[in-house]
Amino acid sequence: MPRERDEILPSGPEGHADNSQWIGGEPKVLVFDVNETLIDFESMNPLFERVFGDKRTLREWLGHLVMYSMTLTLSGLYEEYFSLGRGLFRMVGDIHGVKVTDSDLDELETGMLTMPAHGDVEAGLRKLEDAGFRMVTLTNSPPNPGGKSPLESAGLAGFFERQFSIETVRAYKPAPSVYHLVAQELGVAPSNCFMVAAHVWDTVGAQSAGFTSGLITRPGNAPLLLRRLPQPHLVASDLPGLADRLIERWRS
Repeated sequence: MPRERDEILPSGPEGHADNSQWIGGEPKVLVFDVNETLIDFESMNPLFERVFGDKRTLREWLGHLVMYSMTLTLSGLYEEYFSLGRGLFRMVGDIHGVKVTDSDLDELETGMLTMPAHGDVEAGLRKLEDAGFRMVTLTNSPPNPGGKSPLESAGLAGFFERQFSIETVRAYKPAPSVYHLVAQELGVAPSNCFMVAAHVWDTVGAQSAGFTSGLITRPGNAPLLLRRLPQPHLVASDLPGLADRLIERWRS
């Protein structure tokens, strides 16, 4: 019998999804998204406020970054993550009639590589580490041969067994091949992989590839209550809260 979800989401006008068809086994590996889930994009607010006069433009740029990464994959194309981010920053400048300089683009890329961890992350990861969970990351960011990865810059790399990047398959999440890469490389079934992300598009993609998932509702993120979409199995507002639910469910 499928287990009940630990948190029942409130019903919308059409109710919430029956999650039974999406429920897998006990997680052998926790697979963490990095950008926004573990590290804080809001740290780049000062750059966007300086260039565009409004820090909220960061969310506009980030929305384009998600949309165009998916567009490239659906179109059978590929452009490296940081190059795409730079191009979209200039595009947002054109939209707003703002001149973007090369130094602005360099500052953007530096910011994307050096974002700090969210304040709750280390405590949550330590709980999961102490409980004996295997942990890896899966990110849209490529490796950084010339220096530290964003995860290393945030001081979090030591918690994880491996860091996986979409660059290996040259397709962005939520392409199924990205999630399958992790399961195949680790030698575990997709149903034994548990995706942790702050974005519903990532949890939907992971569950469609056979994973289970947990959603962290960082500011600007919330569940999407549609009947035919898989709902995350666990939902929490921060990582320690999600860790408590994982430990209660599979370690107690």
